[in-house]
Amino acid sequence: MDNPILWTLISIQVVMGAFDTLVHHEGSERLAWRASQKTELRLHGVRNFFYAVIFLCFAWLEPHGAFAIALTLILAVEVMITLWDFVEEDMTRKLPGSERINHTLLALNYGAILALAAPYLLAWSSLPTGFVFVNYGWWSVMATLSAIGVGLFSARDLLAASRSDRLKRGDPAELVAALPPRQHILVTGGTGFIGQRLVEALVAAGHFVTVVTRNPKKADMLSHPVRVIADLDQVHNADHFDAIVNLAGEPIANGPWTRKKRAKIIQSRVDMTDGLNKLIQRLESKPKCLVNGSAIGWYGLRGNEELSEQAGSTPAFVHDVCEAWERAATQAIQYSVRIVRLRIGLVLGVDGGILAKLLTPFEFGGGCVMGDGQQWMSWIEQDDLVRVIAFAIANKAIEGPINATAPHPVRNVEFTNALAKVLKRPVFLKAPHWILATLLGDMARETMLGGQRVVPSRLQNYGFVFRHPRLAPMLRKITGAKPQQAGIDAHQQRIAAK
Repeated sequence: MDNPILWTLISIQVVMGAFDTLVHHEGSERLAWRASQKTELRLHGVRNFFYAVIFLCFAWLEPHGAFAIALTLILAVEVMITLWDFVEEDMTRKLPGSERINHTLLALNYGAILALAAPYLLAWSSLPTGFVFVNYGWWSVMATLSAIGVGLFSARDLLAASRSDRLKRGDPAELVAALPPRQHILVTGGTGFIGQRLVEALVAAGHFVTVVTRNPKKADMLSHPVRVIADLDQVHNADHFDAIVNLAGEPIANGPWTRKKRAKIIQSRVDMTDGLNKLIQRLESKPKCLVNGSAIGWYGLRGNEELSEQAGSTPAFVHDVCEAWERAATQAIQYSVRIVRLRIGLVLGVDGGILAKLLTPFEFGGGCVMGDGQQWMSWIEQDDLVRVIAFAIANKAIEGPINATAPHPVRNVEFTNALAKVLKRPVFLKAPHWILATLLGDMARETMLGGQRVVPSRLQNYGFVFRHPRLAPMLRKITGAKPQQAGIDAHQQRIAAK
């Protein structure tokens, strides 16, 4: 099969397949962490296994007789699996345009490969059964490396499919059980990581939800029925809201803080909050409560100091952002609206946020400690945060700053080791302070290398009970670790506690 055109097409198939896997399956879609994609993951796992067999065979072996017929059947089965995969994808998720285009190109290119390979397979099938060793130089090396790659992803996808059922999170309506029935809630930032889960819980519980989003197309991912608006001007003066949840803002940790980026981070939050103040002013029926997002960055960088809501702040850009946001929110007090300022820690969930960015690198052995690893990470599990928001709306005594963090913060090295242990992967790497600071500047120094040791004093005083107070059991639960191992860890923790 010494045909440069055929090998070129195989190489193109490998590149497009790698792009689809890394950019779509692992990147934007994160299929391995979606409970709904169990069947798709199994299809990918089996198909990648067949690809590994095909690549290895093409690389080093010329199959004759029955073996050539078997290889032909494998190539045909791959077509059937791909068609089944197309149907499954359309039934279970909305594919991005780039993925649809890539799938079309993969199918066309695979057809061309089959057309060029057919004469070879036909000729080989008439020969006595056996294998003949071949070597096509670089082409054989490329095919071998490709076989190793798809083989690894085959194993990974099949293992991911086996844990899919353990990723199911139960009835989201339970997360907002603290709320009175049939509340009218306005949510800004409802298409974000936190907002999506909040909206899902509210809708499941039968509440009436209005979502403000700058990109209405993103509303396709929301639970329905939900009212979606692109601008607060679309709200009528006679509309009624029992509460407003303000989570909208430019992402803060997705790149270096240039002067333009800093301005956008602050302005996006202040402008939306000012817009809400104007809305509240003109509403004939005022909302009873505004739950306004903020962050533990309000405290600045405080080293090992334990920080309750009574703690002061130190200068930092993250403080400037939170202070401007909170100051804008407090203007609603003049309209007799109860203001709750949630100082939110690192929100952990497999659907998004910092944990979603870390899971794939850690799974493939790329986990690392940031700097010296001694910086504090004050965190909260995603569903616990949704419960905190509902608790704050329902409890009329709560107002002012509230630390929305789990009661047991950890250092970065503890976090790294806990995540690696849950995923059963080693940690060999460290990201030196100077590299992160050089590449990302103040963004790294304040969000990755700095930290705050925050405790939720007021929440606990009001009687809020966290479902996930400690990191390791929480990570094991949300990543779908096997129950028996979770039981062992719980037993070990009870022994350690004694």
